[in-house]
Amino acid sequence: MKSTAEVRQMFLDFFHSKGHEIIESSSLVPHNDPTLLFTNAGMNQFKDVFLGIDKRSYSRATTAQRCVRAGGKHNDLDNVGYTARHHTFFEMLGNFSFGDYFKRDAIHFAWELLTGEGWLNLPKEKLLVTVYASDDEAFAIWANEIGVPEDRIIRIGDNKGAPYASDNFWQMGDTGPCGPCSEIFYDHGDHIWGGPPGSPEEDGDRFIEIWNIVFMQFNRLADGTMDPLPKPSVDTGMGLERISAVLQHVNSNYDIDLFKKLIQDAAQIIGVNDLENKSLRVIADHIRSCAFLIADGVVPSNEGRGYVLRRIIRRAVRHGNMLGAKSIFFYKLVPSLIQVMASAASHLAQSQKLVEATLKAEEEQFLKTLERGLLLLDQELAQVSNNQLSGEVAFKLYDTYGFPLDLTADVCREKNITIDEAGFNQCMELQRKRSRESDSFKIDYSSTIKLDSKTEFLGYDTIETVATVVAIFQDGKQVSIIQAGDEAVIVLDRTPFYGESGGQVGDKGLLSNPTSVFDVKDSQKYGQSIGHVGTLSKGSICVGDRITAAIDAELRERIRRNHSATHLLQAALQRILGEHVAQKGSLVNEHYLRFDFSHLQSISAEQIEEIENLVNQQIRHNLAVSIELMPIEQAKNKGAMALFGEKYDDIVRVLTMGDFSIELCGGTHVERTGDIGLFKIISESSIASGVRRIEATTGQMAVDLIHRDDRRFAELTSLLKVDKASVVTRLSQVLEQTKQLEKLVEQLKSAQAVHESAQLINQVERINGRNILVAKVNNAEAKVLRTMIDDLKNQLKSGVIVLATINDDKISLAVGVTQDLTDQLKAGVLVSQLAEMVGGKGGGRPDFAQAGGTNISALADALLTVKQSLAQKLSAI
Repeated sequence: MKSTAEVRQMFLDFFHSKGHEIIESSSLVPHNDPTLLFTNAGMNQFKDVFLGIDKRSYSRATTAQRCVRAGGKHNDLDNVGYTARHHTFFEMLGNFSFGDYFKRDAIHFAWELLTGEGWLNLPKEKLLVTVYASDDEAFAIWANEIGVPEDRIIRIGDNKGAPYASDNFWQMGDTGPCGPCSEIFYDHGDHIWGGPPGSPEEDGDRFIEIWNIVFMQFNRLADGTMDPLPKPSVDTGMGLERISAVLQHVNSNYDIDLFKKLIQDAAQIIGVNDLENKSLRVIADHIRSCAFLIADGVVPSNEGRGYVLRRIIRRAVRHGNMLGAKSIFFYKLVPSLIQVMASAASHLAQSQKLVEATLKAEEEQFLKTLERGLLLLDQELAQVSNNQLSGEVAFKLYDTYGFPLDLTADVCREKNITIDEAGFNQCMELQRKRSRESDSFKIDYSSTIKLDSKTEFLGYDTIETVATVVAIFQDGKQVSIIQAGDEAVIVLDRTPFYGESGGQVGDKGLLSNPTSVFDVKDSQKYGQSIGHVGTLSKGSICVGDRITAAIDAELRERIRRNHSATHLLQAALQRILGEHVAQKGSLVNEHYLRFDFSHLQSISAEQIEEIENLVNQQIRHNLAVSIELMPIEQAKNKGAMALFGEKYDDIVRVLTMGDFSIELCGGTHVERTGDIGLFKIISESSIASGVRRIEATTGQMAVDLIHRDDRRFAELTSLLKVDKASVVTRLSQVLEQTKQLEKLVEQLKSAQAVHESAQLINQVERINGRNILVAKVNNAEAKVLRTMIDDLKNQLKSGVIVLATINDDKISLAVGVTQDLTDQLKAGVLVSQLAEMVGGKGGGRPDFAQAGGTNISALADALLTVKQSLAQKLSAI
């Protein structure tokens, strides 16, 4: 029996023997691709290559790509754990041809690997294939060259209701590379229910798709047009988990060696014995996606990728709770995951501490959230009048507190209360609609500027050069000439302008000749070309013109100082905070640098000072900044830090600063660290769970910052009328005096509230033996109303108090109900009704609630209406 790790390696070895370059799995966060939430297929990292925007040194590649399908178009989350093959995380084994071989070789390679005696050696009679209905070429290759009987070659047409909407026409998204495909299925045997593809029983588990060979021929545009790709290519994908199940003679992916180990360890950690429990499957699957997403830089949050990660974590924790987990458990599975993933988890192993800490913190936070959610649910259930909890409240618990609907249903069931599930589903659909409308992961890829040419970048050594205009774009369309006043993107054959990448902004400057001037406001990369974005302020420019390209030299110098300081900062952070520090994002411009990095704790003022001092020490050492070009593997062996998920060429640029810092970097830098001048940290903050941000500046900007702080300090000493040495002492005294005065003011306000309460007692009315007081209070702050109500409730013993006051053109409302009446009258309901009449909203407990409003002219009538309503209700009690 072949292990999962052996199957993965055998696949890569096979295609390497066929001339394919073995390429590492890319990050689960797609690089420079806003159309995708997560990497969901092996071809994602090669998308630009298929489109002809990017070129590689190889024309054949093979990968074992880590993928996540838990959000966006490709979302398997709700099925995970309940089917034999759905996962949030899986590995896609793939081989790719970029204009090299096409259908014939792709099909022959697949058959040889699957059935060859020296390879996977599957029985040929167990395999059947599908082709796109009109793909006669692929059909003929399978039938005439491979020898698959025609009755085991199934044509699948447009079976999803639209042209090209077919199981056998693959597309990555609504736009982008696509083409017909041929799928290979394995027959598990007639003892398992299910039919072949295209049959009514195709959803059964007997015939399982194990490999999909996509013949990339088109780029689908936003209007549905199928634009032929520059070169027909091949993209294949075989699920590692599925093929491992076949080779290990099991029908479910969850029975392969990898999942059996995770399920056993999860059961032991939680303390359960039923290894067939579906909740264990959920946990085993979810630890893979969560751990690798965190290792790739995703952090739990309330939006985008972070929201999906948070949802997966909470789903796993919920299933652990269903199994009876007594304490936090999820993070404890990370070591088991690293062990079973073997060589595919080397990147995860490097981030193990961060991953464990992030999962632990998120699980702890979720347990606290559950407590708050239960408290809110109890409050809402106390106000239910028709034995049904509204769908809006159930959805709020789900959406805001991560409260699963089934948990809400359990609590309601104990109180004989049902849930308006139709209302819940309506709220869910509205949220999905809003999500689709505001989806930031959609872009018309066909509008991207596409060029076959490559711009030669000269900016490492020069700030000015003469070049030729090779293309001009306006509104994404190629034009031959622009006139004064036109905004455009100009592409040159060579340029000193740095195209924005690696966190460094693009250069600014001028493109000019004796009759024309083009103001460059930004420089961007388009594939291997660099576009100069700006406005023609004088004359005209045509394709083919010779032109002088000159960057803003002073601006470039400030950018270089900030970029080099960023490298020193990262090295300093690792020395002072620990080796776990990893870059999670950066921005380098002419004003400042911003560096985001993994770290779970806040950074103390002492550590900030230590970091700043260490960086400035390296600046004073005036270290030489050296650049070397070398193969990427040699660079990694040398110790150069690489940003995981970033695309690097085979030959990389290694930047070394003495023996303090060594990184891969394509940006522009100073010649010696002393050129930076001075480094000053502006701020340090948390931007997400487990991610910190430092902003800093250098050179004259840093000097200006120090001068500004000195001026502010001088203003402070002047205001306090002390010298610099006495500022802290005097300021402490002032703050303490202020605190005492504020305390005195609060005491006076409380005394005022008691006095007002005594005056209001005369306005109390008795109805049916109950007290009622509805009054407007003058010159009272909103928070004083609560004190007044507490005092009045003590005096009245039984009754309802409604108070209102006006401050700064805003109405403040407070309602109190004594405990003996809360079964019949609820303060939260009363204050909501009153607030609605004055253009506001609010809520609270059955015995006390507060609200606000803005319609002052309606207040008198609203108080009268509430008073009359209370009188009727009290009369009926």
